Amino acid sequence: MIAISRIALFRALNLGDLLVAVPTFRALRSRFPHAEITLIGLPWAATFVQRYSRYLDRFVEFAGYAGIAEAPYDPERSRKFVEEQRNYGYDLVVQMHGSGLTSNPFVLELGGRITAGYYENEPPDELTLGAPYPEDQHEIFRLLGLARLLGCRDIDPRLEFPLSSEDYTEVAALLRMLPMADRPWIGLHAGARPPARRWPTQYFARLADELAQHYDAQIILTGSQDDGEIAHEVKYYMRSSAIDVSGKTSLGGLAALLSKLDLFISNDTGPGHLAVAVDCPSITLFGPADYRRWAPLDQARHPVVRHPVPCSPCGYWECPIDHRCLRWIHPREVSKIAKRFLPETPPCTPRGSLQVEAGRGWKS
Repeated sequence: MIAISRIALFRALNLGDLLVAVPTFRALRSRFPHAEITLIGLPWAATFVQRYSRYLDRFVEFAGYAGIAEAPYDPERSRKFVEEQRNYGYDLVVQMHGSGLTSNPFVLELGGRITAGYYENEPPDELTLGAPYPEDQHEIFRLLGLARLLGCRDIDPRLEFPLSSEDYTEVAALLRMLPMADRPWIGLHAGARPPARRWPTQYFARLADELAQHYDAQIILTGSQDDGEIAHEVKYYMRSSAIDVSGKTSLGGLAALLSKLDLFISNDTGPGHLAVAVDCPSITLFGPADYRRWAPLDQARHPVVRHPVPCSPCGYWECPIDHRCLRWIHPREVSKIAKRFLPETPPCTPRGSLQVEAGRGWKS
């Protein structure tokens, strides 16, 4: 392979999509330790690149391209963007944005000396290194297949999320409101961008009440600012008390919070992958998404709950029928799985105060 100094990775997607790509970022850094690696992604990912500075050096905001739905398309803006990126002079461009049906034309226009990626049907003539899109693989291994294509040998599917002292400081200040008695801390995440992926809020509330009653659990409702109304609904339907931190944490603050929970229960969404990355025991509720592609690899520590129905998986943003893939999952079914991670009788020793130790987080 020719000398590689500048690499562009195209993956203009959301939190969970980038978290499952971290093993590939890590493998590429190991393979090309001195290259400058640029991520071309959505605006929110600028801070993601800063956090993963061990693997990624530079962020470029994707300006849109015909046929790629994740960003608005303006022909003139797109033309200027492609021209700027061509002039930057990438040695290697890696298409990590799906099957390549709509994304290969974009990455090929960037003019890399080498362009690598998956393809459907026949490979484009200009694609230097390619392979048929593997429909039947988990997303982590699918992306690592691209790393293998590029000669990477450091293939490790483990997720990770670096935490800073600022992350711990943020969430320690937020959780000063919690009682210090040593009781299980359980996070519930009822939001998800597509409504089709949301387990009903009444079910989350029933589950929360059962966990609070049986395990004396402190329930913590998480979510983004957009999830505030959903978290409010869960709290409204609950009979027990809960702390609502939706919209009150940065991404790093949420990750620091998850790292200290006894259990995290969520829909199939980015924070579910974040829990895996910080090694928080978790349960993920799967409905329309393909669990074979997106479920955590460690099913013992991160089990999933799903109810098989003929219409799942599907790509609907909102369910056009009765949402049976999620409505048919009973809260008691989730509670039984949660039992694996929770003590029958909560210990009475105090949890201790929340203090921040530089580089490590809380200590008792």
